[in-house]
Amino acid sequence: MRQIIKSALAGALAGAFVTTAAIAEVESTDPIKITLHDWSGQLINSQIMGAILEEAGYNVEYVQADYIAQFAGLKTGDLTLAMEIWATTGQEALDEAVASGKVVNAGETGMQAIEEWWYPLYMKERCPGLPDWEALKSEQCAAAFATPETAPKGRYVGGPVTWGGFDDERVEALGLPFEVVHAGTDAALFAELESAYQRQAPIMLWVYVPHWAPAKYEGEFVEFPPYTPECYSDPSVGVNPDKAYDCGKPRGPIWKAAWAGMAEKWPGAWKAVQAYTLSNDEMSAMVAAVDLEGESIEDVVDAWMDENEARWKAWIGQ
Repeated sequence: MRQIIKSALAGALAGAFVTTAAIAEVESTDPIKITLHDWSGQLINSQIMGAILEEAGYNVEYVQADYIAQFAGLKTGDLTLAMEIWATTGQEALDEAVASGKVVNAGETGMQAIEEWWYPLYMKERCPGLPDWEALKSEQCAAAFATPETAPKGRYVGGPVTWGGFDDERVEALGLPFEVVHAGTDAALFAELESAYQRQAPIMLWVYVPHWAPAKYEGEFVEFPPYTPECYSDPSVGVNPDKAYDCGKPRGPIWKAAWAGMAEKWPGAWKAVQAYTLSNDEMSAMVAAVDLEGESIEDVVDAWMDENEARWKAWIGQ
């Protein structure tokens, strides 16, 4: 997923690029600015939405933005629309932005998110007790997941720091003898998995759904104490009475979020955004086409548009 930005997105990395359709009878010709992040699924999601709005005659601009920092731009209207806010990592930021009155929750994308520690099945016999998180506290398990750089601690490969997730805090709160090593990019994260899996080498890393990895590789998610909002906000709640984040990550919808002025300025586009949905299976297949089969994001988006014409035309009232 969080991997390939093809040539059409090169300009977005430098700032932004604009694609302009023939303007039909739309409420405003000002650009609807859709954010782009650093994983393939989000890029696919955003460009499908952008293509649909262009078909309706709207002017669409894609803007590279940080996952959490984007809310500042959504509040001011400098950014219009974010297509993937994961309940697993972005719920608090979304709720705060909505509470400000300057950002609105545009509803679920239809995809359900899981983001958690994951290990290949071959590691289970090396760390007896998995998937129970308490197995990770033993010296045997720490040694099983260790690398020369982290020994005697085990290594956990987290996502890029910008993804959030509180993994460093989780390790401390649960007293796990693990060192969190953050991958620089989505591509690097799953390159680590590919390399380790081929060699049957130790690996524990951040894996998420929807994604192709759990389908391609046999493995399991660690079962941490169940998430509650209080576990994140109140240190006294949970297995460690002195620290927060002593539980797993939340699970839930992947949301759409928008500048609060979007519905008034572009009411037709707003209705399309609210109607837009994809399934986990659809997204996983498209991400696999990009990340595993080498297709361009643009080709994958074009194929989806061709195959789902009746569907998206209904979303824009055609």
